Amino acid sequence: MSKNKKSARTREEILDAAWALIPRKGADVSLAEIAKEAGVTRQSVYVHFGSRGGLLMALVQRADERFAIWEAMEKALGEAETAAKLRAVLAAWFAFVPQIAPVARELIRLKPQDEAVAAAWNDRMDELYGVFGDLAAGLAAEGRLARSWQADKAADYLWAASSVQVWDLLTGERGWQGEEAAQRLTEAHLAVLLA
Repeated sequence: MSKNKKSARTREEILDAAWALIPRKGADVSLAEIAKEAGVTRQSVYVHFGSRGGLLMALVQRADERFAIWEAMEKALGEAETAAKLRAVLAAWFAFVPQIAPVARELIRLKPQDEAVAAAWNDRMDELYGVFGDLAAGLAAEGRLARSWQADKAADYLWAASSVQVWDLLTGERGWQGEEAAQRLTEAHLAVLLA
């Protein structure tokens, strides 16, 4: 095996170990624990990621890649009409949320006290907000946004009301099934925002 392939495999093993440990031990799991789980040294984690923040950023980016969220978003954004784009984007997002929820929960919990966690989480949420912002602007341009909404407030609403936190409240605390949550949230968003 070439040095580059071995390095890439080690990097993936570290990320897999972090993905497995965070739901069990929390996002404040130490790099030493992650290294031990991956069967590498702590120094190896630093070589591959530079810092704890670098590891967390790589972890959330890998989740995007592993579960192909941005490919699904691109496909959704290929719809001709903005309302259809919105429905398809929400379907893609709500299919993704259950996959990332165990790690996302921990990142959300820890981000107020950990700058690296906050940076990793905010980076991904800013990208999602950008998609919702573009959709809201498209609805406004097409005259499909309800009169009581401005595009920026509609983007805020979509981002907040589609959050992992809302998903967790409905599926965890209220016992909704995933498909039901996705369907009801999507229909509610469309009913609230569309003219």
